[in-house]
Amino acid sequence: MTTLDFHRHRSNGHRTDTHGSPTGTADAHASVGQLVQQASRQLTDLVRAEMRLAQTEMTQKGKRFGTGGGMLAAAGIFGFLALATLVTAAIAAIAMELPLWASALIIAGALLLITAVMALVGRTMIRKATPAAPRRTMASMRTDVAEIKERTRR
Repeated sequence: MTTLDFHRHRSNGHRTDTHGSPTGTADAHASVGQLVQQASRQLTDLVRAEMRLAQTEMTQKGKRFGTGGGMLAAAGIFGFLALATLVTAAIAAIAMELPLWASALIIAGALLLITAVMALVGRTMIRKATPAAPRRTMASMRTDVAEIKERTRR
């Protein structure tokens, strides 16, 4: 039984066949107004059921999204701690040959260089992405509208 058949059966309280035709004779001679009212009621029930289903689905997806986001945040924290440990290990390795302050200064300089390069690349990418308006799509839509206008004039 489809969702529509289920709601058709539930909403009028009478048994119907798979095509929605009443099996009893009470509804067989219903007026057009009654049939329209019944169809409207069934459509409303169907839309409400679909909305409840969509709400349930979105709630489940929201829970998964929240859990996944939490896991990604935890992974980011652990990744940061691992990077800090690697930086400390690099400082300790260089400190075997140089004073500790010099090795820390070398690693800090390398990190600042990486930061500067990433910032410049990021800024360049953002400048290329602005303005945020979808120019190609807007141009395509203008072309489509012009084509539709031209065809309606013919």
